[in-house]
Amino acid sequence: MDKNQQGIQYMQEGKYEEAVKVFSEAIEENPGEPVAYINFGNVLTAVGELDKAVNFFKKAIELDENAAAAYYSLGNLYFDAEKMIEAKDMFEKAIRCGLENSDSYFMLGLTLMQLDQPKFAMPYLQRSVELNPDDVDARFQYALCLANSELYDELVKELFIVVEKDPGHSDAYYNLGVAYAGHLEDSRAALEFFEKALQAQPDHMLAANGKRLMEDLLAQG
Repeated sequence: MDKNQQGIQYMQEGKYEEAVKVFSEAIEENPGEPVAYINFGNVLTAVGELDKAVNFFKKAIELDENAAAAYYSLGNLYFDAEKMIEAKDMFEKAIRCGLENSDSYFMLGLTLMQLDQPKFAMPYLQRSVELNPDDVDARFQYALCLANSELYDELVKELFIVVEKDPGHSDAYYNLGVAYAGHLEDSRAALEFFEKALQAQPDHMLAANGKRLMEDLLAQG
């Protein structure tokens, strides 16, 4: 096992000091190799040394401008710091440099959602779901894009998959309630979904409001 693999194993075990030691040795032995800098940056991120982590990721990019994993890690740092424009740029570069996995598409899509650009987010979230059909978070965000584009039939289909995979997903039940109340005009089904949202999350205020509205409508006959 080489030092980078050893360090990653230490990280997975939560042994950050040992990980730092072996990544430092890897950098000393191969100072022109970007992988150890990326790994070191990930350790620093894990222990909250974020400014130092940024420097290591940028050093990796200096050594290899196509270091996709460095762009992705920087993107996550910027996203957590709510620097969404910078995060978007980094995730785009990660994908352009070949990191075409479900996580990179998901994070780019999620960042675009945070920037209130759901139409731009939709193809990335759709691709993320295609690459990892079991990712409930990606599927739910994709469903929100469908709602924004008023693609209600597709929205309902995706939300049913979300609650099938995660029966406690209160927001998915709530959005099903909204879809059935508005688009499908089925107040009784909408009421059931709002009730399921409240079973999953009793303090879900929007679902509580939806439930009251549907009860009033049904009471009026």
